[in-house]
Amino acid sequence: MSNIIDQSYLDDITSNAVSKKNIFGTVICVEKGDGSLSLISNAGNLTADQPFFIASVTKLYVTAVLLKLRTENQLQLEDKISSYLSDDILHKLHVYRGVDYSKEITIKHLMSNTSGIPDYFSANAVSELTAGKDQKWGFDKTITHAKRKKPKFVPGKKAQYSDTNFQLLGKIIEIITKKDINTVFKEHIFNELNLVKTYLYEDVNDSRPAPLFFKDKELHLPVYMSSIGPEGGIVSTAEETMIFLKAFFSGCFFPKEAFNELKSWKLLFGPGLFYYGTGIASQPISLLELKDGLIGHWGQSGSYAFYHPKTDLYFSGTVNQFFGHRIAAKLMMKIIKIHKK
Repeated sequence: MSNIIDQSYLDDITSNAVSKKNIFGTVICVEKGDGSLSLISNAGNLTADQPFFIASVTKLYVTAVLLKLRTENQLQLEDKISSYLSDDILHKLHVYRGVDYSKEITIKHLMSNTSGIPDYFSANAVSELTAGKDQKWGFDKTITHAKRKKPKFVPGKKAQYSDTNFQLLGKIIEIITKKDINTVFKEHIFNELNLVKTYLYEDVNDSRPAPLFFKDKELHLPVYMSSIGPEGGIVSTAEETMIFLKAFFSGCFFPKEAFNELKSWKLLFGPGLFYYGTGIASQPISLLELKDGLIGHWGQSGSYAFYHPKTDLYFSGTVNQFFGHRIAAKLMMKIIKIHKK
């Protein structure tokens, strides 16, 4: 079989993806770093230019902003968050075995999910949302909920995925820039890259994004999606996510040498099995390449934005299913496998 990925092959595997249970639409964009390959394919109820919720892929955009602010000497990753956040926010944010570590947490702890701050996006929250109970999870509610839960470790000692971390990072960005996170995204990323279909979801009456699916039912969660800005509130298309992804890895927002610093991988067992660095994730694709797989980020919506260094391939898109990551991973792995031959 040829190692050239063409439109016909991409269309075939994309069409096959929507034949799987509870996958009603998919779109994938594939590009080669040297420009020799640039393809997009869609199937099912998604068009090639359909806006969709990128969910936690938003965290890559937050990482880009933070590292850009660092290059402008507006922050350092080792800064204590107590330098930016009020005592009211920090009060009993992280109390572990009777010791308050709230003021010892750094920006890097938040970015790397090593803060120990509990995740508000717990089993109960997931159950309510997937049952269709639309609700706001903004900053204040998220922090209040996190304070009610017990941290599992001292900051920096272990890693545990926590969306609460990125809610805090969004607040720190707003305090540093003196601008709301929507304006920051626009000025530092969207306008910079001329992304005309990418925006932060804030209007509950906005029906442009493709509706999410949980198993076989549509999920309408406009209140929730409009409340989680820096944690997962961006809407984009596969093509515009690709533009951002390539800019992220090319040094557009921060010096490329900073990537070595970001690859401080720690194994996480939830959600899913993957490694997390500083603001970026690494998804293993084989036992032989545990820490040399896909680098980028997943979104709970079935969205993804990844770079595979060994083949110099970039991937962006969605399967638009709450638990659709396995199908999305198979799509990318098929392309990587063909390309390696």
